[in-house]
Amino acid sequence: MEKLKHVVEQARAAFNTGKTRPLAFRIQQLKALKKMVQEKEKEFTAALKADLNKSQYNSFSYELMIVLGEIELMLEKLPEWASPQDVEKTILTLTDKTYIHREPLGLVLIIGAWNYPFVLIMQPLIGAIAAGNAVVVKPSEVSEHTAKVFEELLPQYIDKDLYPVVNGGVPETTELLKQRFDHIFYTGNSFVGKIVMEAASKHLTPVTLELGGKSPCYIDEDCNLDVACRRITWGKYMNCGQTCIAPDYILCDQSIQKDVVEIIKKTLKEFYGENVKNSPDYERIVNKRHFKRIMGLLEGQKIAYGGEADESACFIAPTILTDVSPEARVMQEEIFGPILPIITVKSIDEAIQFINQREKPLALYVFSNNNKAIKKVIAETSSGGVTANDVIMHFSIPCLPFGGVGNSGMGSYHGRHSFENFSHRRSCLIRALKMEAVNSIRYPPNSQKKLDWAKFFVLKRFSMWKFGLVALALLGIVAAVVIKINIDCFHWGQRLADLRKLSRIKSGCAFLRARFRRCHNRTWC
Repeated sequence: MEKLKHVVEQARAAFNTGKTRPLAFRIQQLKALKKMVQEKEKEFTAALKADLNKSQYNSFSYELMIVLGEIELMLEKLPEWASPQDVEKTILTLTDKTYIHREPLGLVLIIGAWNYPFVLIMQPLIGAIAAGNAVVVKPSEVSEHTAKVFEELLPQYIDKDLYPVVNGGVPETTELLKQRFDHIFYTGNSFVGKIVMEAASKHLTPVTLELGGKSPCYIDEDCNLDVACRRITWGKYMNCGQTCIAPDYILCDQSIQKDVVEIIKKTLKEFYGENVKNSPDYERIVNKRHFKRIMGLLEGQKIAYGGEADESACFIAPTILTDVSPEARVMQEEIFGPILPIITVKSIDEAIQFINQREKPLALYVFSNNNKAIKKVIAETSSGGVTANDVIMHFSIPCLPFGGVGNSGMGSYHGRHSFENFSHRRSCLIRALKMEAVNSIRYPPNSQKKLDWAKFFVLKRFSMWKFGLVALALLGIVAAVVIKINIDCFHWGQRLADLRKLSRIKSGCAFLRARFRRCHNRTWC
C-alpha cells in the first residue's frame, strides 16, 4: 500500500514538471499509443479471448478499432481544440481580449471495467493524455489477462512516470481512492460508483461515473419487425449480453409479442448456428460468480427460448423470457447477461409511464415508423442517450457525448467530449491600462450618475450584432460629417483661390496703371 502511495506521488511530481503541457508531447504520446495497438494487437486479442472468449474479429471490431479511430480523431483535431477560444465581449470589454484557455486538470485516476476491458481503459486514457494530464491506470482485476497486458505494455510505449498502471483487487482500489486526485473516471456499477463518489468528496475531487442501469427497448406496432428484431438481437447478445448499453428488456403490445419471439429465435440461429455453444462469435460470462448471479435471475421465470447453461464453461445460451412480472427480480437488477425479458404494454403512453417509474437508464431504444412516436418518447422520458430504430450505435459516433444521467452516471466522454471532460476551461481577460474615464464608474465615491451609466453599460446587454449596427450607424454619421467638412473646405478653398486670383489681377492692374502714368508723364515732358 505504501508503494501505491509512492506511485501516485511520483505521477504528480512528473506532472508538476510541466512535461505534459506542450501539444507536441501529447501528440507524441498519442502516436505511441497508436503504435502499441498496432504492434501488440495479437497480445491484446489473446488476452480478450482468455477473459471473455472474444474472437479476434470481435476484439478488433468492438475494442481495438474504436480505439484506433479515437486516436486518429485526437491527432487531427487536438491543435484546434486546444487553441484559445474567443468569446463574446461586453460593451465594457470591447477593446480587451476575452477567451477560454484549456489547461489540464492535473493527476487523473481511471478505473476500468471488465466487460470491455481494453476500450474502457483506452478511450478515457486517450482523452486524459490529449488534455495534458498525468494518469494512474487501474484496469479491472476481473479481466485479469487484459490487466496484465496493460501492466506489461503501457510502460514500454508511453511515459512510465506520468502514466503508471496499478493492478490488484478491492484493497488496491480502496487504497488508491484514499489518495488525492484532480479527477476520477470510473466505469462500472452504481453501487461501486457511490463508493467512488464518497471517497472523491473527501478531497473535493470531481468525478465522471459511467454506470449502467436497465436500458428499455420499446417496439411500436407500426414498424418493420424483421429489421427491428434483427438489430435488437445483435445488440442484446453481443459480448454475451455483458454490455452496459445493451437492450435490457423489451416493451411491446401483446399482439406482436409472439412474432417478436419467433423472429429473435430465427435470427439467433442465423447469427450463431444451431449450436450456439460452438459458435466462435458467442462469448462467455466473465466468471462463475457472475454466472451464478445471472442464473439466479431465471428462477421462477417463463423461458420462451434458450436457458441452457454450463457452469464449468461459464456458458449461458441466449434466452428470452415472456409473461414477466414488473416486480420480478430480473426486472429489478441490471441483467448484464444474455437474458431478454419481454413486458407487454397496451400503448406508447403506458410504455413511457413504465420507463419513467424506474431509474433513468444509460440508453433508451425505440423502434417505430412514426416520427411523432419517436419524438414523443424522446420528449417524455430521460436517459443518457437515445437511439431510434437501432441499438448501441450512438456509442460509435465521436461527436455525440456518451454518458449517463441520474442513477446511470454523470459526465460524458468520446471525441471532443473526452478532451473537454479532462480539461479545465480557464476564463481569461486581458486589458490595457487605458480608458480610465469609462472604468471610473466602478470607483468610489458613488453617485446616481455613475449608477445610471452602470445600468446602461451592464443591463442593456447589447448583443454584438446590435452593437455592430450601432457602430456602423455612428461610423456613417462620422463619415457624413467628414465628407461635409471636406466639401465645405473645398468650396472655401475655391473661394480663397478666386480671391487670390482677383487680388493678383488687381495688383497687376495697379502695376500697369503706374507704368502707364510714368510713361505718359515722360511723353509729355
